[in-house]
Amino acid sequence: MTSSYYEIRVSGVLPPEVLLDFERLTASVEPVETVVHGPIRDQAALQGLLARLETFGVQVIEVRRLHQRDPSVGDTGRP
Repeated sequence: MTSSYYEIRVSGVLPPEVLLDFERLTASVEPVETVVHGPIRDQAALQGLLARLETFGVQVIEVRRLHQRDPSVGDTGRP
């Protein structure tokens, strides 16, 4: 089973424990938001991550499925 690569933007800075069960995801802090990106196995895993973010009171700004599987560092996958 192949994973799809996602980028998830949230308001503010994520607490470190939010991504504990999602070891293949990375997060980078931008001026007023955090960008989480990495492969997510399937829709159920995506829903699990979104539910976890909600549990921590994190406001999700955007969820984007990227065409690239592994974009280079600093590349957001935007044209």
